[in-house]
Amino acid sequence: MKIDAHHHFWKYDPAEYDWISPEMETIRRDFLPADLFEEIKAVGIEGVVSVQARQCVEETRWLLEMAEVNDFIRGVVGWLPLISNSVQADLEKFAANQKLKAVRHVLQGEPDDDYMLRDDFNRGISALKNHGLVYDVLIYERQLLQAIKLVDRHPDQIFVLDHVAKPRIKNGVLQPWKRNIYELAQRPNVYCKLSGMVTEADWELWTPEQLRPYADCVLEAFGANRTMFGSDWPVCLVAGKYSQWLNTVRDFSMHLSTDEQDWLFGKTAEMAYQL
Repeated sequence: MKIDAHHHFWKYDPAEYDWISPEMETIRRDFLPADLFEEIKAVGIEGVVSVQARQCVEETRWLLEMAEVNDFIRGVVGWLPLISNSVQADLEKFAANQKLKAVRHVLQGEPDDDYMLRDDFNRGISALKNHGLVYDVLIYERQLLQAIKLVDRHPDQIFVLDHVAKPRIKNGVLQPWKRNIYELAQRPNVYCKLSGMVTEADWELWTPEQLRPYADCVLEAFGANRTMFGSDWPVCLVAGKYSQWLNTVRDFSMHLSTDEQDWLFGKTAEMAYQL
């Protein structure tokens, strides 16, 4: 099955989605399952993983409700209050739904880059494994060293790195991102999404050649069997069409074997998230 391992839904509200700036006018509207289904049907994607865009329990509940009535939504990456004393009760409640596959916190938005090293946060991460849940790591490249420390505290927990840790593509900066990506990839319990790259480049002027060194690094460091395609739709629309990003990743993978391409475009997501 061809899988898009990372996308979002929302009913647009400027207060709830204040990160959608005026420059992102094209995505300041609702994006719901029917909209995505039209996109994926046109390009041969058969299943998707829906990822939280709001940090509230209601977001997780809403995504799971949509997953229940849309078979092409194969899994949900929700949000739960990992630092809360009630996290165990929340996990027991929501993990009973088989469509919940992972949890994510917007670490890139925390003022303190060491937030992920807090004891209470790590207690929450420690509780995920018992419920068969993955943790999605959303960070900027400057937070990679902290992310490595986080992963090392939880060697039996599955982690998925979102958006290749958002390197400074627009400025063509490879180091220290590349060095830290190779270091993180040494941990076999970490997977990586080939996603979110066009929005880290110049939205109007990006080229596949500009992105290729970053994609090549990830594919070499993690291998195709720990790398998965993600569209980051509808966020990606500020820099191009869904099909444009998909075709770009297909070009990046042309040197891979047929089996490796199958991993990149589906099997890796199926394994990591137990879809």
